[in-house]
Amino acid sequence: MQSERTRSDDRSRQTDFPLTDHSADAVSGDYRDSVDAHVSSEDNGPLIVSISDIHGFLDAARSALLTLGDHPDYDPIVEQDEAGNLHWASNDYVLVFNGDLVDRGPANVETIQMVARLIEQAPRGRVRVTLGNHEMGILTQALFSWGSWFSGQVGPDARRSLVTAIRNGHVVAAYKGYTVTYAHAGHNDPYDVTTVNRNLADAASQLHGTIGSADDVTIQQQIVQDNPLVLGMGTRHPKGPDAGLIWLDFQHLQRDAPPQVVGHTRHDTITHKGQVICQNVIRNTVDTPGGEAVLVEDSAGLASLRRDATGDVTEQPVTLE
Repeated sequence: MQSERTRSDDRSRQTDFPLTDHSADAVSGDYRDSVDAHVSSEDNGPLIVSISDIHGFLDAARSALLTLGDHPDYDPIVEQDEAGNLHWASNDYVLVFNGDLVDRGPANVETIQMVARLIEQAPRGRVRVTLGNHEMGILTQALFSWGSWFSGQVGPDARRSLVTAIRNGHVVAAYKGYTVTYAHAGHNDPYDVTTVNRNLADAASQLHGTIGSADDVTIQQQIVQDNPLVLGMGTRHPKGPDAGLIWLDFQHLQRDAPPQVVGHTRHDTITHKGQVICQNVIRNTVDTPGGEAVLVEDSAGLASLRRDATGDVTEQPVTLE
């Protein structure tokens, strides 16, 4: 069992950000942006499973993703091998990692490797990653003093890998589900998923050739200034009421905000306000048995699957107000 208290991975400076294997196909169009790409006239489309804010707590993430296979009403989304690694189970799902894969926990590299493996094994567009503020800490590293965390310790190669993953459509600003939109922190105003994803990809392209150069810091500052909806931080506090899609604190989301599933702000259990659901539960439950959870969405609605202290999994419908 890993100790889940270490704040940074000692190998981070020597490690790439291996989010996608070089053989993984780029994802574009609806496959990048929306579950609609997987819906046909012959069926109702795949279930969407989402998890947020793993933060390098790999054991908790594995436990959460295994809840489907441990519930009698669901097929597994992943299968675990003898070494404990998760693999795509070849069932009809879309899996959304809703931001903040890294920092705080001990297994940052291994968490990224898990996500990369699932992207590689799943059909095109079936594993989506939304950009969290801690991934932004890698993308625009010079803007933060996060030297004690993985995101502040990785080198230029890791930043280039993240830029490539964004340009190839594996990391996005948002993803459109059946009823809700998935974004790391969300927003009070409606936004177009295709537009914010294109803008993020364009910003990554601006960085692509400048990482490690004399222009690096200037371009980092410029892409944040040019993309306040996605990358913008609040004026008085980074998570303040005028922050963008990856920074806004849940307390500033209004009850009449568009239907969204977000992470970012810690809770003990999956929590909703109006039409917004916050699924960030790993950090508040990592030191106690149980509490790991995922959200499941289909065309009929949403539900949570939560593991209790005994290891059993219970399902709870989630109703938008």
